[in-house]
Amino acid sequence: MNKPNHIELWNHCLSFIKSNVPDQTYKTWFLPIKPLKYEENTLVLQVPSHFFVEFLEEKFLDLLRQTLYKVIGDGTKLEYNVMIDKGSHKTVNLESTSRTILPSYNNNKVISKEIPHPVAELDPHLNPNYNFESFIEGYSNKLSRSVAVSIAENPAKTIFNPVFFYGTSGVGKTHLVNAIGMRIKELFPEKRVLYASAHLFQIQYTDSVRNNQFNDFMNFYQSIDILIIDDIQEIAGLTKTQNTFFHIFNHLRMNGKQLILTSDRSPMLLQGMEERLITRFKWGMVAELEKPTVELRKSILRNKIHRDGLLFPPEVIDFIAENVGDSVRDLEGIVISIMAHATIYNKEIDLSLAERIVHKVAKSENKVITVDDIINAVCKHFSLDIAAIHTASRKREMVQARQIAMYLAKNNTDLSTSKIGTLIGNRDHATVLHACRTIKNLREVDKGLNAEIDVIQSELKKKK
Repeated sequence: MNKPNHIELWNHCLSFIKSNVPDQTYKTWFLPIKPLKYEENTLVLQVPSHFFVEFLEEKFLDLLRQTLYKVIGDGTKLEYNVMIDKGSHKTVNLESTSRTILPSYNNNKVISKEIPHPVAELDPHLNPNYNFESFIEGYSNKLSRSVAVSIAENPAKTIFNPVFFYGTSGVGKTHLVNAIGMRIKELFPEKRVLYASAHLFQIQYTDSVRNNQFNDFMNFYQSIDILIIDDIQEIAGLTKTQNTFFHIFNHLRMNGKQLILTSDRSPMLLQGMEERLITRFKWGMVAELEKPTVELRKSILRNKIHRDGLLFPPEVIDFIAENVGDSVRDLEGIVISIMAHATIYNKEIDLSLAERIVHKVAKSENKVITVDDIINAVCKHFSLDIAAIHTASRKREMVQARQIAMYLAKNNTDLSTSKIGTLIGNRDHATVLHACRTIKNLREVDKGLNAEIDVIQSELKKKK
C-alpha cells in the first residue's frame, strides 16, 4: 500500500481543522496554505507571508499540533516556506519556524467551535452628533469617508480591517470613526461597538492591574465586535500597554471582529510604538484625512450655520473659509465667536465683524513658537539658568522644568519627539514621551502646576 503523499496528508489535516474552527477563520488562515512536500517525517507548507507564520504560531499552534499528531503521528516536524515572488512561485524556507509536533494531552479531543457566552448590554460611548449626515465630504476626505461607509455597512467583512485613519488635529478623524460606530449600531444593533480613546484604554489597563482585575479587562475587550480606538499614538512608549493591546488586537482580528484606529500621524511615524504593532496597523487600510480645501470649508460652514438655525451672509462664509484653514474645529469656533460678539454687542453679522474676529484668531495662530522660545520662557518663569536645563541634573525643580519644556514643545511645534529630545538636554524620544505623559497627568491633579503652565503658554503666545 502506497504511503499518502503531501497533498493527501494536508487534505486530511484540512478536514480536521475545518471541523474545529469557524468558517471565516478556516478560509482566511488555512485555505491559502499549500503543501509542498513530505519527507523524513517533515511536512513542508507554503504560506503567503511572514505574517501568516506569526499568526499560525501564535494562535493555532495547539490545533496544528493535535492535527498533525492525529493525521501523521508522533514526532512530526512542520516547516513553512514563504512566497517571495508570486509571479514565478519562488519561495524561501523559514528554518526558524521548523518545529517538532509533540504529543499532547487529550489528543483525541475534538476542538469545538467557540460558543460565545451571553454578554451584558454595552454603552458604546459614541457621540450621536458625529454621524455620516453631518460629516461633509470633500476632496480631502473622500477616500476616508468611502472606506468608512464600506466598513459601517459590512463590518469585518471588507479588506479594510484594521482601518487606520490619520491626520492632523481637527480634520475630522473622531467624527468619522464615531459615524462608523453609529451606522453599525443602526444596521446591526446586536453588535457590540465600543469607542474609547487610547488614553482611557491606558487608564483602564493600569487600574485593572492595580486592582487585580486584569482578566476581567481582557475578557471585556475581547468581547467587542467593533473596537474603535482614538489617538492610538497616546500609548507610544508604554510597553506593557502596547503588549496588552497587541493581544487584544490579535484576538479580535482572528475572530472576525472589526478594528478601527486613529492617529495624528501615519504608522511609519509612530515613534515609541512596537514594530509588531506598526506592522499590524498597516495590514488593512491606512487612509489620511487631509486638511480641508477652501470649498470643503465653505460646505462645512454652510452646514453648521444651517444646522444651528443661523443666518450668515454669503460673503462672510466665503471670507471665513478663505482665511481659516486646517481645522474643522477652528471653523466652528469662529462661527461661535462671531455669534457671541454679535449677540453681546448687538452687532449685525457682516464682513466687518467677521474680519475683526478672524484676524484676531489668525494673528494668534500664525505665531511660530520655537523650542528656544519655550526653553527661555520656562527658565524665565522658574528663575533657572538656561544652560542648566541641558545638564544631567536630577534636582526635582530642574527635572520638572525640563519635562514642562518637552511637554510644551510637543504641543506647540511640529517637531518629532526625537528632535525635541535632542534640542532639550540631548535626551531620547522615550524620555520626551515619558515627560509629556507625566506633565499631562500632573495637570489633571495639580491645579498650581496647571496654572503655571498656562501662564507660560500665554507668555509664549505674546512673544511674536
